[in-house]
Amino acid sequence: MKLIHCFVLASLLSACSGVQRQQVTVKEPVDYVNPYMGNISHLLVPTFPTIHLPNSMLRVYPERADYTSDLLHGLPLIVTSHRGSSAFNLSPYQGDELRPVINYSYDREKLKPYYYEVSLDDEQISVKYAPSHQSALYSIEYGQQDKPAYMMINSRNGSIQVGEKSVSGYQQLDNNTRVYLYMESDIASQEAGILVNGKIDVTGDAAEGRDVCAVLRFADGTQKVNLRYGISFISGEQARKNMQREIPGYDLQALAEQGRQVWNKALGDIEVEGGSETDKQVMYTSFYRVFERPVCISEDGLYFSAFDGKVHEDHGEPFYTDDWIWDTYRAAHPLRVLVDEETEKGVIDSYLLMAEQMGNMWMPTFPEITGDSRRMNSNHAVATVADAMAKGVKFDLAKAYEACRKGIEEKTLAPWSGAPSGWIDDFYKKNGYIPALQEGEKETDPNVHPFEKRQPIAVTLGTSYDQWCLSRIAEALGKKDEADYYLQCAHNYRNVYNAETGFFHPKDKNGKWIEPFDYRYSGGQGAREYYGENNGWIYRWDVPHNVADLISLMGGNEQFIANLDQTFREPLGKAKYVFYAQLPDHTGNVGQFSMANEPSLHIPYLYNYAGQPWKTQKRIRQLLKTWFRNDLMGVPGDEDGGGMSAFVVFSSLGFYPVTPGFPAYNIGSPLFAKSKVHLSNGKVFEIEAQGVSEDNKYIQSATLNGKEWNKPWFSHDDIKDGGKLVLVMGSIPNKAWGSSADAVPPSADKK
Repeated sequence: MKLIHCFVLASLLSACSGVQRQQVTVKEPVDYVNPYMGNISHLLVPTFPTIHLPNSMLRVYPERADYTSDLLHGLPLIVTSHRGSSAFNLSPYQGDELRPVINYSYDREKLKPYYYEVSLDDEQISVKYAPSHQSALYSIEYGQQDKPAYMMINSRNGSIQVGEKSVSGYQQLDNNTRVYLYMESDIASQEAGILVNGKIDVTGDAAEGRDVCAVLRFADGTQKVNLRYGISFISGEQARKNMQREIPGYDLQALAEQGRQVWNKALGDIEVEGGSETDKQVMYTSFYRVFERPVCISEDGLYFSAFDGKVHEDHGEPFYTDDWIWDTYRAAHPLRVLVDEETEKGVIDSYLLMAEQMGNMWMPTFPEITGDSRRMNSNHAVATVADAMAKGVKFDLAKAYEACRKGIEEKTLAPWSGAPSGWIDDFYKKNGYIPALQEGEKETDPNVHPFEKRQPIAVTLGTSYDQWCLSRIAEALGKKDEADYYLQCAHNYRNVYNAETGFFHPKDKNGKWIEPFDYRYSGGQGAREYYGENNGWIYRWDVPHNVADLISLMGGNEQFIANLDQTFREPLGKAKYVFYAQLPDHTGNVGQFSMANEPSLHIPYLYNYAGQPWKTQKRIRQLLKTWFRNDLMGVPGDEDGGGMSAFVVFSSLGFYPVTPGFPAYNIGSPLFAKSKVHLSNGKVFEIEAQGVSEDNKYIQSATLNGKEWNKPWFSHDDIKDGGKLVLVMGSIPNKAWGSSADAVPPSADKK
């Protein structure tokens, strides 16, 4: 009782003396997201500060090259690809020189996943923006009361129609794909027409062609105009319906708050305690990036498919596209399996619909809004299917198997091609490797892209892995003969392993090694004549399905570890500007290791397979600290819309799926004292890292679900119904933990 009285008295005295208590603001997950992280690239493409809701059709980012750009080229209405492809353009203006797109000087920009604000300082115009899933709202405030207020809406290649309070139209994207717009203002314009030679033509209300532009002129003295709009890939009328369904009025603050809640729900599937503020910012920003793709393009039960150019009913199952599978199968898809199994099922079902709609029943490789662009190499949708299957996701497995098998067997393996199989493919089926060209030898297969080349090692290794995935699916379907055949094919990487050098080495159609050879530089631009974007040091480790056999090929654990160590130590060997001029995707270096491209993501976890998990723990911490930071250059390379970011999410939590297709996770070194992953079934997987800190990165001991755990990995079954991994951390490596021969993670030849 006395204690309570003392507390009350102290509170009163504090208030009377004018001392104000500082309110503690509790941050929610979205508050840690910094969309500007990585907006200045190290060399190639930066990240883009995208404003959108998770996996939604409507995405925008400021109309500029990157954060250093001094001008905004109008205001965005929709981005139709993960990067670089926007449609339409909005330009508020006060003045006499009307143009389809206004280049703005800008300041005081504020950007969150669900909200955008910017001051167009020369124009004295303030802009606020908030998106929904298929519609959005702009609020434009004009600062010059003595000048007329204009709003210009441009279609870069299509048509535009204008009315007193509305603008509609379409923009042609590619082939048969159009994006439609319907926009309304909250107040009527004084004049409405088409921009012709810098003037409003009020006699016309429609135009078609390139850079056709509608103009709304509001009364002099207009201070504020609100614009709501919808977009569609089906029709202008559907764009109007999308807008009316999602945004009934013009309350931007309410819309932004709805978006904030949606993001907190999505990001809240992962909870963390401890770690630094920067650790949380980097992790949640990376998690936000995973939701940028794929996007749901179902609209009121319908969707337009660029895969056959038709509008389809979705039968209650959302249709997803814009998924660069070569990048995302490694970590983004496995992360989605954990936290959003329903969406992952929808993505795979969408793949199967694409395969049907394309008419050849080939699984897509790079599905985009405008269809399958068939970029990169290999056919890694099969890995997404095998991984989801292994972790219990339910879909039409027999149909998925046929689509994957046909894509590998009937489509050419030549990179960046959707042509039927040809000479290279026949050679692979007969000899078990893609042949390289000798110096001066001319290309004979018309399926080979003139710039992308054959990439023989990358394709041989990638297809070996894809065929292992096929064998897993065939086995599950009871197709024993096919399972055995594809498991044999899964060892084709052996055909290009050079035992004398310990590298995967290209050889010609006669079985002769390409020589002389330098694993750092041979292969021309992007090493494409032999590898793909990265050099031989990276592809040395590209056998994720059979690491045990790779260890055997190299001569055992000791040599394997030495080779791994040397990957992180081998110097560039040339000046940086020379090295990166040839290998621009090979940034984020630690020695020859490249943190900037997806083929590298699993490499630091390979120490777990050779009895030295403490080195995995060391490397993971080193790489996260060195290359992922909460600043404008905080991403080491092309992030690929969640492809690389999912690695950061997993690694920050302390585990990673080295081999999609195996229901298993390698253990690394968590950044946080406590983490919770809310699984799709409502259960929770917890990771507790006792004593963790920047120095205390080494695992001393562990328990999993209450039992002593001495393996540097665990299975999906261990956590699928909830579970708890407890790691005791220290500053000195416990080199015995997880090091025994029976503790290694599974491989194709050692399950």
